[in-house]
Amino acid sequence: MSAADIRPMSGPGSSSYPFVGIPSFLRSRIEADISKLDADIAVLGVPTDEGSPFLPGSRLGPRGVREHSMRFGADGYYDGRDDKAYLEYELTNRRIADVGDVNVLPTNAEGTWDNVTAAMRDVLATGALPVVLGGDHAISAPVVRAWDRPLHVVHFDAHIDYSPFRHGFMYTNTHPMRHIRATPHVQSITQVGIRSLRNGMQDVRDSLGDGNAVIGMEEFRDGKPGRLLGRFDEDAAIYVSIDIDVLDMALVPGCVSAEPDGLSYRELREALIAISEHADVVGFDLVEVNPLLDIGTGITSYLAAHTIVEFLGHVCAQPRWIERRQERANLRRANQQR
Repeated sequence: MSAADIRPMSGPGSSSYPFVGIPSFLRSRIEADISKLDADIAVLGVPTDEGSPFLPGSRLGPRGVREHSMRFGADGYYDGRDDKAYLEYELTNRRIADVGDVNVLPTNAEGTWDNVTAAMRDVLATGALPVVLGGDHAISAPVVRAWDRPLHVVHFDAHIDYSPFRHGFMYTNTHPMRHIRATPHVQSITQVGIRSLRNGMQDVRDSLGDGNAVIGMEEFRDGKPGRLLGRFDEDAAIYVSIDIDVLDMALVPGCVSAEPDGLSYRELREALIAISEHADVVGFDLVEVNPLLDIGTGITSYLAAHTIVEFLGHVCAQPRWIERRQERANLRRANQQR
């Protein structure tokens, strides 16, 4: 072996080992200045768990998910079930960018929420699809309020997240869907996988009374994705919020709020693929990964990264996504000229 055959373990042309390099999502380029963003997909971290009243640690979720995303190929992934490569165009053409983390203000939840919404609006102005890494589930409320267009929200979770606002107690991971329901541009909320024995009766009744659909495990398994998709017109704009505890607790040891009798990964995968095929996914988040509680191999962070990568791959494989490439490019150019 000559000296020319030896390559450095970092920098351009470096090894693709998951323990090498700075952990950005899928090894995508890092763009700290969103105003200069030239990408179709923007990955944004919200590393806060101030909304978690039980155990801390989900603030480390974005970092854990990024690290485990590096275990996937940097030029797309191949799925033998349909003999197809996904995200190949987006990764090889640098259409995915990691825009880093929102500035979190410890002990100032309202200020952090304002920063989340501002960062999201900057991303949306570029036309990029936001992929948000939590953090606890409280973050979904300031994310969704950044839109100014009508949209529907699909919420995968074991918990109803519809606690009442009392005595200033309103910025926790038990409140986001009540905040989102009050957002004027949100046309509907569909809550899937709701099953925890810790859900309050009045919270569930409040959600139903506000016009939300609450789909428990029995109804989900009886109806499969059809019951879920029947609520939306084809190509409806949908934001998807995925709490990792929608999966069965045996799959997610690194989640503080895991519950029994949850979805299998296959059930979640099929539901997400059905949404990507039927609707116009305008953004999504995945929350409540807690690396401090995970086992040594980090399987919860890995499963979260796997879920995001596979869902994103199917979103980007849709004809509507491909047909809008030029539209997104035009919007980026207009944004950069302001």
